[in-house]
Amino acid sequence: MDIKLGEMNLLKVVKTVDFGVYLDGGEQAGEILLPTRYVPEGCQPGDELNVFLYLDQEERLIATTLVPKAKVGDFAYLKVTWINQYGAFLDWGLMKDLFVPFREQKMRMQQDNSYIVYVHIDEESYRIVGSAKIDKFIKQPLANTYSAGDEVNLLIAQKTDLGFKAIVDNQFMGLLYDNEVFRPLHTGDKLKGFIKQMRPDGKIDLILQKGNSADKVADFSEQLLNYLKEHDGHTDLNDKSDSKLIYETFGVSKKVFKKGIGDLYKKRIIILDDGITLTR
Repeated sequence: MDIKLGEMNLLKVVKTVDFGVYLDGGEQAGEILLPTRYVPEGCQPGDELNVFLYLDQEERLIATTLVPKAKVGDFAYLKVTWINQYGAFLDWGLMKDLFVPFREQKMRMQQDNSYIVYVHIDEESYRIVGSAKIDKFIKQPLANTYSAGDEVNLLIAQKTDLGFKAIVDNQFMGLLYDNEVFRPLHTGDKLKGFIKQMRPDGKIDLILQKGNSADKVADFSEQLLNYLKEHDGHTDLNDKSDSKLIYETFGVSKKVFKKGIGDLYKKRIIILDDGITLTR
């Protein structure tokens, strides 16, 4: 049986005691305690439970049915709950906080601030720890890892002069360019995105909206038409409106918005007055 520290494991209940149940960890780990507070009602020996394994305050292997905010191998945006002379402790959703030693901090962490960290097992102590020095855990993608247009999961990691660095599929680093982002983004945001291109140097360019310009305009023209039909044939927004307000309303850039208006105007479906109004 392969027990995985810092991950979810499917383990069988072997016996019940006054303070919980013991789970079968095999020869590798022996019996593992699941404290009473986490034992499902009606749990009996022979039942299989999906549990997260970590180390308690005494560095003993222990189980919980709680699902943490991150497991070993994950990048996550976590808040500092307290600090001592050894490092910082972050809330990752369990009773015992995640330890980030000072040597794994890019800058001294401050209580109540949140940081992007990588959760891993320290080779020397065999403890689950976090590291804010995430670059050493970022993998280098192969040239054929992605194709343009592939959908990916993003975790916004950092604002830069060019735009926003984002962790791609919990493995790689990519970049969203400022001039192609039309919604507010903040460190720690999780969202879907798309591969714009894989560059020869192995870097990844990202976008938040899929499709070429013509597709976007056609899709938005239909979206705007439906919106007008649902709002008495009129909107106060026009080509002079603020780009953020346009994005908040329709989820598109001002450029796509203006081209969509032009498309409907040429077809004489709308008129442009103090906003946009359906002609029929």
